Amino acid sequence: MKKIDAKFDDLIKDISTVHYQLQQNAVNAINQSLTVRNWLIGYYIVEFEQNGKDRANYGDHLLDDLEKHFKALAIKNMTARRFRDYRMFYKLYPQIWRSVTAKSEGNLIWQSVTAISKDLKPGSVTPGFKIEENRLSGELIVSKLSYTHIEQLIRIKDDLKRTFYELESIKGTWSVRELKRQVSSLYFERSGLSKKPEQLSRLTQNKITPLKGTDIVKNIYAFEFLDLNIKDAVEESDLETALLDHLQEFIIELGNGFCFEKRQKRILIGENYYFMDLLFYHRVLKCHVIIELKVGAFTHGDIGQLNTYVSFVKEEISEQNDNPPIGILLVADKDHALVKFATAGMDENLFIQQYLLQLPSKDQLEQYLINELTKLK
Repeated sequence: MKKIDAKFDDLIKDISTVHYQLQQNAVNAINQSLTVRNWLIGYYIVEFEQNGKDRANYGDHLLDDLEKHFKALAIKNMTARRFRDYRMFYKLYPQIWRSVTAKSEGNLIWQSVTAISKDLKPGSVTPGFKIEENRLSGELIVSKLSYTHIEQLIRIKDDLKRTFYELESIKGTWSVRELKRQVSSLYFERSGLSKKPEQLSRLTQNKITPLKGTDIVKNIYAFEFLDLNIKDAVEESDLETALLDHLQEFIIELGNGFCFEKRQKRILIGENYYFMDLLFYHRVLKCHVIIELKVGAFTHGDIGQLNTYVSFVKEEISEQNDNPPIGILLVADKDHALVKFATAGMDENLFIQQYLLQLPSKDQLEQYLINELTKLK
């Protein structure tokens, strides 16, 4: 093996340092710009609603009207729901005003923000707009949390509880998924009941895998903001990606009327986005077929998620004359391959029998998974 010269080794370190440092700077710039953009949009909406008698004519239709106009301009996902969140973001985080209007010497992001919002005067149009001392600074919120974190935080009504999760998210560099999990586990309430909350915090943080710096920008909002292909925002493991690549080809090669529609089909249910792994339309059965792949052991939640997708497709995507959709769950782990058919919502058993004749058999799908897993080991 060729010996590496000491100076060459230093060259590698220097290039690596430059790359990772500037990459992190770019991530931070994107994150801060997106967060401040959304806060400013909230400010402009509130100002418009409260400053001027003629504005009252818009009433409850204002956000819907904004959505229509921005849709015509082809600016991605400027929806009424998003505008509602931006308005709430502005109202709940007045301290960001100090970051937006602070000195911006040497910082191109803040220079540009200050330039476009030089007349910004929060408080002049928003009743009760004041900055309380028990808040984290706006600079800390903007620089350490992604807007995807903030979207979850604005759903917390209690100010103290929200600040608690802000602080813990920053301390532990939590992912959004971890933030949601901790809120669901009543971490705030458990901390209040604990005799030694600092010990609970230490134990909790030690169990969490910190979010990587570059991961903070890997979310739907950042990709929309940068006008990039949304499917690139969907993170998948190498194994899952490889299995899905081959599964898509495998299903199409089977024939039997399968027409490929979408991979990682994004759908909005309530306030959250979800992604269906593979969506097909079967021209013989005249129905949609959803295929979900799970790498790892089967859990009861997997079938529940698939049934949710089946119901959503039936209500929101299927045409009036289509037959009820079918869902197929493939679970792959080191020991076995498991295939489940979800037939929830079907009114007639005849449909199930017809499906089983037209769809790939359970044995075919299991053999596919076993073969692919063997190749990838």
